[in-house]
Amino acid sequence: MPLPAPIAPSPPPGDTDAARSRDIQRATLTAILTNATLTLGQVLVGLFANAFSLVADAAHTLSDLVTDFMVLIAGRRGADPADTAHPYGHDRIETVTTMVLGAVLAAVGIGFLWSSGVRLQNMAAAPPLHPAALAMALLTLGAKEGLFRFTLAAARRLRAPMLEANAWHARSDAASSLVVAAGIGGSLAGYPFLEPLAAAVVGFLILSMGLKLAWKAVRELIDTGLPEEELARLRHTIETTPGVIGLHDMRTRRMAGRVLCDAHVQVDPRLTVSEGHRVSDAVYLRVRSAHPEVRDVLVHIDPEDDADLQAAPPGPLPERAEILDEVRTLLGADAPAPKRVQIHYLGQRVEVEIILATPLAPAALDALARRREACLRSHPRYRAIRVYCQLAP
Repeated sequence: MPLPAPIAPSPPPGDTDAARSRDIQRATLTAILTNATLTLGQVLVGLFANAFSLVADAAHTLSDLVTDFMVLIAGRRGADPADTAHPYGHDRIETVTTMVLGAVLAAVGIGFLWSSGVRLQNMAAAPPLHPAALAMALLTLGAKEGLFRFTLAAARRLRAPMLEANAWHARSDAASSLVVAAGIGGSLAGYPFLEPLAAAVVGFLILSMGLKLAWKAVRELIDTGLPEEELARLRHTIETTPGVIGLHDMRTRRMAGRVLCDAHVQVDPRLTVSEGHRVSDAVYLRVRSAHPEVRDVLVHIDPEDDADLQAAPPGPLPERAEILDEVRTLLGADAPAPKRVQIHYLGQRVEVEIILATPLAPAALDALARRREACLRSHPRYRAIRVYCQLAP
């Protein structure tokens, strides 16, 4: 059976975040340049051709410039490293910006619906237009559609919902240009009613997309977990890590294009602390390698499945100092101090392992066995007490 190909290690999070931020800013700067050029052209041609709808569309394009600058600032701030005030980083700046842009899209859609109703009542009030207005509207439509496709592709490649929201805002402006082109073309051909009808259809689509993006951002802000299929992939990665014998209480949440994960991992209850920590590191590295979208993994090591043991135990379990006092009493006043005492808290009871530096005489062992049995009978909190003697250094 051929061995699976090794998984390439993920780049350092800081380098990935910086590159992602630069790509977001590059895409946004392209949008800013496009919108600034179109705004100037729409105003000049609209005034020349008596096309007030084209001038109004220029105002809509100008609003895109405002949101572009919002995305640019959020893209830079979102890539800032974690600090004392923001220990999880600044990725939620993107989420809030996405929510704002979604709300703007919804407002634009409502505006189209409202204006279409007004225009349907005033179809006879259309002034004569110059054909240059139709050419400018078509040019704007093509530029906006191209900008939409460019920005949407960048958003999906970079996993940037904020950039996706801005792309759909560009599509809303393209829809606005389509409405203007249809209105101007309809006026030139003698069918002025086409503009308000197209505006109503496009307004509904924009409103729907705005609400969808805003709701997606809200779900992220209230820490909605990943879909079940993604959770299943994460569980498989963790459960197949060597040393892991169980997984419970796994939680996930999104922060912009990243995912945060918490997991309770069960290991052999008698592993040393250092070996349990090594298993934790292995889980972290495997998840980060197999799931590049996961930014951080908090692994909690459990000696048993405590998912059903969240209630307080019937009585308080003894702390280490109390257990050591019991061990000294058990060994006797004349016995040497044990080399090491290992304590296991399992199933709301205690197991104690005592390691002696030198073997005991047979008589001492018999006496120790009797005291151990008496101790277990009088202390129900103890499940087992085992004594070992070191035979070699």
